[in-house]
Amino acid sequence: MTKQFIHPTALVDEGVEFGDNVSIGPYTIIHKSVKIGDNTVVESHCELGHPATRKEYSTELVIGDDSLIRSHSIFYLGSEFKKGLVTGHRVTVREKTKAGCNFQIGTLSDIQGHCTIGDFVRLHSNVHIGQQANIGDFVWIFPYVVLTNDPTPPSNTLKGVTIEQYAAISTMSVILPGITVGEGALVGAHSSVTKNVEANTVVVGSPAKAICSTSQIQLKDGSNQPAYPWRRHFHRGYEQRIVDRWLTEFPNEKKHES
Repeated sequence: MTKQFIHPTALVDEGVEFGDNVSIGPYTIIHKSVKIGDNTVVESHCELGHPATRKEYSTELVIGDDSLIRSHSIFYLGSEFKKGLVTGHRVTVREKTKAGCNFQIGTLSDIQGHCTIGDFVRLHSNVHIGQQANIGDFVWIFPYVVLTNDPTPPSNTLKGVTIEQYAAISTMSVILPGITVGEGALVGAHSSVTKNVEANTVVVGSPAKAICSTSQIQLKDGSNQPAYPWRRHFHRGYEQRIVDRWLTEFPNEKKHES
């Protein structure tokens, strides 16, 4: 028998599909055509299944198993999230967003929809993801980063940003429309990225310029070990099967505490 806890003040339309052991907090609104997976918690004052701007985009909203949506977050219809979604507070996610497993969205972040996001992507607080963005697996995007999409604003021409797997975008950086940041690259803080970034390259500045390979950056812990690829040493929050794969990939690295 499927069990849920729905607070008496929550408003839930008929037709919502609940998994087992789902909790819905006070004053949350859940519209029809929403599917919520097992063991998911939706906190207070959220809205799931807000109608999309166009009817053809107002298909179902799917929230995967083991998710946590914190208070005052809004998710539009027409998006799909696999298991392990976690949000901060006051998150907005627009229609046609497709994200992989274990996606984390920081407080006050804004995803404008029509984008694809991989597995184990981490967005810190106050991140803006423009439409048509394509973000690979294991990407880190730090606070106040903006992924743009309009090359001649305002216009009807959209060119989304591509961030390839394992890349890290540091705080307060702006990635211009149509730019690709290559696998394992590092964008330094306060950078304006106007040209494609090659894989495993560090770029900084406005406009951003390549300064070195990521392999030349050392950890600031006195170990003199290379900081990149970061998966050599940073394992916190990742499944053991993934950590084991990374340890095999970098066999000379000592296993750090997670």
